[in-house]
Amino acid sequence: MARQQAAQQAAGRRTAKPETGGAALVPGPRREFLEAFDTAPARPEPPVPPEDAVRTPSVPDGPDDADDGDGRGARGGKGRTFTGIAAAAVTTVLAVVVAGQVAQDSGGATDGPRSAEADRQDSGDASRSLDRSAPEAQRQEGKPLSYGQKMASAFPLAPDLKASGKFEAVPGLAKAPGKGQKHQYRIDVEQGLGLDSALFADAVQRTLNDDRSWAHNGAMTFERISSGEPDFVITLASPGTTAVWCEKSGLDTAEDNVSCDSAATDRVMINAYRWAQGASTFGADKLLAYRQMLINHEVGHRLGHNHVNCSTPGAPAPVMQQQTKTLDLDGVKCRPNPWVYPGS
Repeated sequence: MARQQAAQQAAGRRTAKPETGGAALVPGPRREFLEAFDTAPARPEPPVPPEDAVRTPSVPDGPDDADDGDGRGARGGKGRTFTGIAAAAVTTVLAVVVAGQVAQDSGGATDGPRSAEADRQDSGDASRSLDRSAPEAQRQEGKPLSYGQKMASAFPLAPDLKASGKFEAVPGLAKAPGKGQKHQYRIDVEQGLGLDSALFADAVQRTLNDDRSWAHNGAMTFERISSGEPDFVITLASPGTTAVWCEKSGLDTAEDNVSCDSAATDRVMINAYRWAQGASTFGADKLLAYRQMLINHEVGHRLGHNHVNCSTPGAPAPVMQQQTKTLDLDGVKCRPNPWVYPGS
């Protein structure tokens, strides 16, 4: 019996609760609850943003770490829960940031300033566009003007200019291209005009030997020389000098600033102002035609032709009409015409 009592007392001591000094014990977290957090499946790690973009909330070490009322500290179950919520919040913030960047990169509208990389990309695209067009523009700017383009362009020259009075022959030879009677001529250009002498010489040769001109059907051909004795000299001169040479033959060109064939001399005078600026009868858009008319008209006088007026309203004016002055004579108005044979 004594042994039985001793065994019961020993068993009672093994199952007795520890002494607490009279205070009630707060039950600790159950092991299966803690293990649920310790062994939870690991989530994929979100990309870590730059340090100054998103910061992970930290759990303070101060009084907020104290017991939360159920006997579990911040390091316990609720502390782990808070850490899990913070991680979820970071993941959400990162998702928003990434989504915003994707939307912006894909052309989404934003109110904020564009990134420096986007600005550089736009600048690059603009540069490539410019690079594609620049060579074409440079080719256009660097390409020499054609004969037709030059002849259609006005040149600066004052209507009252009187230049040096000294002439210089355009060098070179332009052979007669056709058959028939050959006329040799020289071209002199007054010094100080500032005009293209080579263009003027080219225009004379082309115009006179055109089949619509005096060379029609091989009736004659024209050859430019720069030395020897020509049949006549086609002279490009300032208005003042033109007036002087035309007066030698009793002709007044000053009033209308026109050209003349100074028959008492060997010079066919082409007024440089008219050559450069044209006439209102042809207009600014028909400078090429006006210059052709000017050559054909004055050389026509040298070849023995007098003035002829238009007789059919609306018809091309005769090349020997004074088309620089008017296209409307005695109520008959004709169209401007540069050619001897305009219908050819």
